[in-house]
Amino acid sequence: MSNKSGVARLLQIAGEKRGLLAASGILSALSAIGQLIPYISVYFILKELLVHAAHPAGADGPFMVRWGIIALLGLIGSLVLMYAGGLLSHIAAFRILYGLRIKLSSHIGKLPLGWLNGTSTGAVKKTLEQNVEKIETFVAHQLPDLIHVAVSTLLMITVMFYLNVWLAFACIVPILVGFGVQIVLMTGPETKKNVKKYHDALERLNGSAIQYVRGMPAVKVFGQTVHSFRKFYADMIYYRDYCVKYTDQFQNGFLIFKVILVSFAAFVLPVGVFLLSRDPGNAAFASVLLFFLVMAPGVSAPMFKIMYLMSTLRDIGEGVERIDRLLAEKPIPEPERPVKPVQYDVTFDKVSFSYEAKAGSGEALSNISFTAGQGQVTALVGPSGAGKSTVANLVPRFWDVNDGAIRIGGVDVRDMTVTDLMDTVAFVFQETFLFYDTVYNNIAVGRPDAAAEDVYAAARAAQCHEFIGRLPQGYETRIGEGGVYLSGGEEQRIAVARSILKNAPVLVLDEATAFADPENENKMQLALKELIRGKTVLVIAHRLHVIRDADQILVLSGGRLAEQGKHDELVAANGLYAKMWSTYTDSERWHIGMKKEATNDGFTAQHHGR
Repeated sequence: MSNKSGVARLLQIAGEKRGLLAASGILSALSAIGQLIPYISVYFILKELLVHAAHPAGADGPFMVRWGIIALLGLIGSLVLMYAGGLLSHIAAFRILYGLRIKLSSHIGKLPLGWLNGTSTGAVKKTLEQNVEKIETFVAHQLPDLIHVAVSTLLMITVMFYLNVWLAFACIVPILVGFGVQIVLMTGPETKKNVKKYHDALERLNGSAIQYVRGMPAVKVFGQTVHSFRKFYADMIYYRDYCVKYTDQFQNGFLIFKVILVSFAAFVLPVGVFLLSRDPGNAAFASVLLFFLVMAPGVSAPMFKIMYLMSTLRDIGEGVERIDRLLAEKPIPEPERPVKPVQYDVTFDKVSFSYEAKAGSGEALSNISFTAGQGQVTALVGPSGAGKSTVANLVPRFWDVNDGAIRIGGVDVRDMTVTDLMDTVAFVFQETFLFYDTVYNNIAVGRPDAAAEDVYAAARAAQCHEFIGRLPQGYETRIGEGGVYLSGGEEQRIAVARSILKNAPVLVLDEATAFADPENENKMQLALKELIRGKTVLVIAHRLHVIRDADQILVLSGGRLAEQGKHDELVAANGLYAKMWSTYTDSERWHIGMKKEATNDGFTAQHHGR
């Protein structure tokens, strides 16, 4: 990561867009020069009028008209140059935004899931949206303004010193005081700490807001309100109180600065009157004094821009720091000499893994060894928290193991590129994620370059084609916001269609029938039967009848491999699996009903099981 910060780091991030920024800066500087032309024109016109104050008819009319035309042309030229500079800065800004968001998104996609699980969604969202958006505002609007202000102020001061040194000093005093107030307000360790706290509070609020929206069903079911959803409410109150306190800290300094901005005449006029009193008949000096009084508002305008620029620079520094902090997160390392497997059996060789090894937490898996044969179905069963999902998540290298190795066809997954590994492994999650996009595009995620016929074929194989045909626009129907919402079973079949289309040789199924009702479970089984044909399959199942015919069943308990074998062998062994099977078959007969019992009050409701 670069050791630069703030605007310097931002310009470094801009990269090849610096040419556009430089051109925008030049045009903004020329625009600043053009804006001074009307002031110069006013000076020469005033001078001509004052010289002929006793006899106005003697004033050179064509001379004043000529300067009036020059003033108009200067103003028009300044506006045209300002527009052109703004156009270039906007082009640069949106290209920088596009490149930065692509860079950040690509980087996040390479990070281990452990980082994503341990990071607030609100913090990531704020970095991708608000922090990056602030950069657009700065590059598109305020960077040209910064150049414009610098050139305007420098030229004004130069012209002032050329006309009269003492009056120029009188104008410089409020400028220096204004800059001093800005520097004291906007820089320093205390201000930087406050800015960090502000952004931290905003990240917390973003994260809580996302949780609140996602938890809306529970909020409604339990009759909660935003006031009783404690974390969200507390974060809102904290953000409000901190913003008020933060604003109060700048109140006095801001008022001082604003008063200075409108008081240039209060500095210039006493000096001018004093100098004029020493030579009352000096018409040339009188015209200079009038010019200074006219030009004073022109000096205050750039100062107002500086006030907002300093505030933005402060936010830019914090935003760039947070972007760099995200980019500094180490992605899953790629091998120097990548290897691609030619066979697709999956082997766990003495694998141990902990989600938070540094924190000294217990191991999720301990010394796990097994082989899932190519073309066979290997089922993972066990109590909740036994490590089944951890085994499934380690195969596509969502995390790296702490000890041991996971191999596909004899090749360590760490020796495969992420792209090759993702091409080799397909994953059907228990909780299916569908994009706010068309049904067709959601299936095509499995293989974006697939022909339409292949997408339709995958949908038919996954038993999706029938219900898709009933949707308003068929395959072009949007899912989610602005479209239709599918049932859990339908969403899972869409996920199965993705995996069929991908046609990866290794398949991991994490309770793929979890949301299937009895009516649709048969369709899910048909879809999965098509999906697993000829593949190396690892399946997590809580419905044990689904995996009775698996080639092997791995029974996990407390992160260890407790039993291994076929269904009949494990039942006969009368171990943990046999107990699970007995409990499962007993639960199949369990039901909830109403048992009538004669009482004085009528009927008594009772739950009964076996």
